[in-house]
Amino acid sequence: MRIALFVTCLADGLFPEVGKATVTLLERLGHQVVFPQAQTCCGQMHINTGYQRDALPLVRHHTEVFAPYDVVVAPSGSCVGSVRHQHAMVAARHGDEPLAARANEVAARTYELSELLVDVLGVEDVGAYFPHRVTYHPTCHSLRLLRVADKPLRLLRNVRGLDLVELPDADQCCGFGGTFAVKNAETSTAMLADKMRHVLDTGAEVATAGDASCLMHIGGGLSRLRTGTRTLHLAEILASTEDSVA
Repeated sequence: MRIALFVTCLADGLFPEVGKATVTLLERLGHQVVFPQAQTCCGQMHINTGYQRDALPLVRHHTEVFAPYDVVVAPSGSCVGSVRHQHAMVAARHGDEPLAARANEVAARTYELSELLVDVLGVEDVGAYFPHRVTYHPTCHSLRLLRVADKPLRLLRNVRGLDLVELPDADQCCGFGGTFAVKNAETSTAMLADKMRHVLDTGAEVATAGDASCLMHIGGGLSRLRTGTRTLHLAEILASTEDSVA
């Protein structure tokens, strides 16, 4: 299958290893991954912050860039959630019904990584090896907007050597929420403290999730406390093999 990678701003600018792991994983499974170089921000930050009119050109550009592809994948529940639930809405709200229709078509072909693997490619064992104790945080957008349910857990349970431990109160937000963490810093910090406590209670070596944004928030807190617990994107664990694992 020919799959277009929607890498997202965070993976492109701060966590390139997440994008690379996504490509490594999909190519190992026998698929061709292409990277449309004209892609930019999908506009989620603008939309969530109330600047919908400013997001409209980004929605139009994203739709044009990914329209030629039958399947699009992103290692981010947050960005896929925006494509599916916000793009057509923004276009329609500003009177561009043709764009709304095209955005819906692209959205229907856009998948978060675990969705693509389980629902489209029909695979739960990707041949990964990761001999560490791991806990999984289901990010808000993947859990509530995309409803990926237990797909990431099903993939993790098939990783050889991995000891998967349940995260207490897993469905509670980590407190990031994009600009929420900036505008409501004290509330965000309190939510992060709860999430970190639950992660540490598991005794996990690694906390994983499907969104680099949430992992950046959780990982930053754990690092400042010098806990020794690290964060790693789901794609990076699934891309690991006996030859590559650290």
